[in-house]
Amino acid sequence: MKVLIVGGGGREHAIAWKLRQSPGLSGLFCAPGNAGVAAIAECVAIAADDIPGIVGFAKREGVGLVVIGPEVPLAMGLADAVEAEGIRVFGPNKKCARLEASKAFTKAFLARHGIPTAKYAEFTDKNELLSAVGLYGYPMVLKADGLASGKGVIIAETKAEAERAAEAIMGDKIFGAAGERVIVEEYLTGVEASALCFVDESAIVPMESAQDYKRVFDGDRGPNTGGMGAYSPSLVFTPELETRIRGEILTPAFDGFKKDGLDFRGVLFVGLMLTKEGPKVVEFNNRFGDPETQAVLPRLKTDILDIMLAVAENRLAGQKIEWDKRNSVCVVLASDGYPGAYETGERISGLDAVDGDILLFHAGTRFENGSPGGTQILTDGGRVLGLTAVAGSPEEARRRAYENVMKISFKGMRYRKDIGLLPKTARDL
Repeated sequence: MKVLIVGGGGREHAIAWKLRQSPGLSGLFCAPGNAGVAAIAECVAIAADDIPGIVGFAKREGVGLVVIGPEVPLAMGLADAVEAEGIRVFGPNKKCARLEASKAFTKAFLARHGIPTAKYAEFTDKNELLSAVGLYGYPMVLKADGLASGKGVIIAETKAEAERAAEAIMGDKIFGAAGERVIVEEYLTGVEASALCFVDESAIVPMESAQDYKRVFDGDRGPNTGGMGAYSPSLVFTPELETRIRGEILTPAFDGFKKDGLDFRGVLFVGLMLTKEGPKVVEFNNRFGDPETQAVLPRLKTDILDIMLAVAENRLAGQKIEWDKRNSVCVVLASDGYPGAYETGERISGLDAVDGDILLFHAGTRFENGSPGGTQILTDGGRVLGLTAVAGSPEEARRRAYENVMKISFKGMRYRKDIGLLPKTARDL
């Protein structure tokens, strides 16, 4: 079967790498892909949000399955357009994609179905937002309602910071149209974790647990990013906690999809805060998380093409899924300035020096002359590379990952040095 992956980041490289292992694969395309993906798939110069272009290419090439990576084409209705042409698709339709495209929609869904989450209020007027500063005390959480590439959250420690954040989001429009509605939330204290699940109308099946690191600097300091690294399995996921998450969050969400007429088929990413009171939902995403995918998929033993087809055809309940019991650690190498302004076009050195058992997923890279052929690879994004090590213990996976991080360099390269370590807040749980 021919498969087309939509997207061009580290998540899509990890998906392509896993799909390439399937004996049922006869052709693999990626639109638009990147310099790393080009080594294992045919990259096509079609933007991820070019719906007519993607659908037209899939039809011309006889693609049997389209796998949608990023959130924007999902929110635009790419899955609906692909299915309308009789092509299987892995990724939720536009109606379901609102679970990520609108935080207000998700908060209402959670409240309606009794799923634990932070208290919240929503605002569409700047003055009303300013008058609500300190509504739930400090720190104060302000979220742009719409899509903001994983960076639409500001945590204000003081009243002055909260007022500046309100002005920045609704006055200066730093998140564009995504900030026309703002969600103010109660600040939750605990440990963040991620639960990724395969979902169709027949079942919701959790993948192995993972934890990512959103803040840009060590010790969870600095602004939120799309993710600076991840490891799997999470060190705080006990069997008892997994039972609670399934009973209090996953099963009610799955039942809620049915009650609300949401035909969800794809990956449900549940961002969690593990608090003293128990697990609470921070956010829903409609796709594989990034960089969690780069830590979780290397532990998947079952053919991912079989799983994706089962989801697309609503027969996930009968699909057996097996996992490698080893540990993985993924460290993201980012450009200086990320998640703010950053330079691109910097030469990357040391890629060939990385050990053969280390997985190197490209997130923001391109060829110097725009096409493959042994030319220099350059930086082309805020997050540039994700380096994943798999080993028998979390300590060994972490050691191997950082050993190989030291072999790579580019001007302004930045990375966190605490990926894989348990946060201090975990001690209070």
